[in-house]
Amino acid sequence: MNVSTVEIEKAASILKLLGDKTRLTMVMLLNNHDCCVCEFVEIFKMSQPAISQHLRKLKDAGVVRETRRGQWIIYSLNQDSDFYSLVQSVLGHLPSQDYLLEELKEQGLRISCE
Repeated sequence: MNVSTVEIEKAASILKLLGDKTRLTMVMLLNNHDCCVCEFVEIFKMSQPAISQHLRKLKDAGVVRETRRGQWIIYSLNQDSDFYSLVQSVLGHLPSQDYLLEELKEQGLRISCE
């Protein structure tokens, strides 16, 4: 396989990951905010293992990264990824999802995992 074929394969893999509504929404939120698994559990009304599975797929692909802050693991968009510009391009065509975090804040559930 030549280099361009490998790049197409990787790009297709990233786009496939973003084809899932939950993961796409997570990436949209992480574009402007760092988030903890517990916040995603509240936003998506999904179990912690299900959220962690989505995040693991995104992390394995290099789309997101995790940082440990004490007992908390905080997720953010990986700006060093080879596919960061591709992800940014996709996100640029979508409406902001920040209202989900605002709703969480209004409910007193926006967590500051410090």
